Amino acid sequence: MLKERLPDMTTRLFQRQIPVRKEVDVFVAGGGPAGIAASLAAARQGCSVYLAEGQSCLGGMCTAGLVPGMLFFGDGKNLVAGGIGREIYERLCRLQSKKPYEPNNVYLNINVRAEVLKKMYDEMILEAGIDFTFMTQVIGVDMASASRISHAICSAKSGIFAVKAQLFIDCTGDGDLAAWAGAQYEKGDSQGAMMPGTICSLWAGIDWGAVARYPQFPDKEIHKAIADGLFSVPDRHLPGILPVDRTVGGGNIGHNFGVDGTDEASLTRALIEGRRMMREYETFYKTYLNGYENMELVATASLPGIRETRRITGDYILSLKDFEARAVFSDEIGRFSYPVDIHASTPDTDAFDRFVEEYRSLRYEPGESYGIPYRTLTPLGLDNVFVAGRCVSTDRYVQGSIRVNPGCFITGQAAGVAAAAAVQGGTDTRGISTRNLQARLLAMGMYLPHAQT
Repeated sequence: MLKERLPDMTTRLFQRQIPVRKEVDVFVAGGGPAGIAASLAAARQGCSVYLAEGQSCLGGMCTAGLVPGMLFFGDGKNLVAGGIGREIYERLCRLQSKKPYEPNNVYLNINVRAEVLKKMYDEMILEAGIDFTFMTQVIGVDMASASRISHAICSAKSGIFAVKAQLFIDCTGDGDLAAWAGAQYEKGDSQGAMMPGTICSLWAGIDWGAVARYPQFPDKEIHKAIADGLFSVPDRHLPGILPVDRTVGGGNIGHNFGVDGTDEASLTRALIEGRRMMREYETFYKTYLNGYENMELVATASLPGIRETRRITGDYILSLKDFEARAVFSDEIGRFSYPVDIHASTPDTDAFDRFVEEYRSLRYEPGESYGIPYRTLTPLGLDNVFVAGRCVSTDRYVQGSIRVNPGCFITGQAAGVAAAAAVQGGTDTRGISTRNLQARLLAMGMYLPHAQT
């Protein structure tokens, strides 16, 4: 007879000697869009870099996560994700045989073929001479003092090892490294509720000619399918399927409500549920919409699409007030224009209606943007740590904007350049000149119309 498994209420000291395998100027945790930009920027500024990536490829959500598009490299008039962001955008357009600056694409969005992007990122990191490994999880930090990390602790197939660095850049998305070092953070709304996740997918056999003659957001059809009892979760929010090849689409469909991206048990449930929901959405598309009658599921993502977890508290918290004011900062390291996009935490009608109202109202006219101050990259209480990507220091509204790939390229590049400036100046994250940082970013092609140089 099996005994009921009780919750583990004990602790155990796990202590061992581990090798210090690498010693570099800059350690980057996570090879998603922020980590790629941070690594390239630091290396191009002359620093030695080690990048630890937990998945089998670089790119995060648009590769392992199969997110089918990158949104808002531009603000409708200007390319705001400049420098490395521009390089990635233009290079990917060439590889996918797309014209980068078509007149009808004023926000410079691009749909993504994941396999093309994986190979492109491999080539960019290799060309820069960056030391990196896949399948390498960052699992902890060793502190030299209360405010300084001395080593990042990693786990890979060969075992546990340490990496010594002068500066550390947290590009994990969840703010893991900064949180383990003791950084303060917020998570979700005032009750702790977070945006739902999505297990993205690839579908073949789509007739895009027929789809093009159909509404992008089929509200009437979703209502009918819900009334017909098709969906086990009556979710009105359908971001949709984007064309990524001649008959192939990338699906950003279905929400995993209640998922916590910092809890492996919650992620496990989300992956299982997300895969289960694909049959419901396949039935919906085939039955209620034109052009999808012969669609077939090719793959679901190996990496769950997580929109929100920790927001690390930095020297400045970028807020909705700043978004509404189109704020300008003396220390800004970039500007961004994507609207506030906070997916409803629950599938009820009122929550969805609030999402629609926010998404329609909290957006900009062409040419408008908000500044991102350097202080959003520097966690309170830590001297040699930067954050970049969706865990930078913002309130929940701005996190709903800055979390997308081009925003991550902007903050990642700035963190990489700032880390190089700190290493070369023999100082910490607050000892560098922001004017010098802006000058370096401008030289790399960053969009900084208000730079103090």
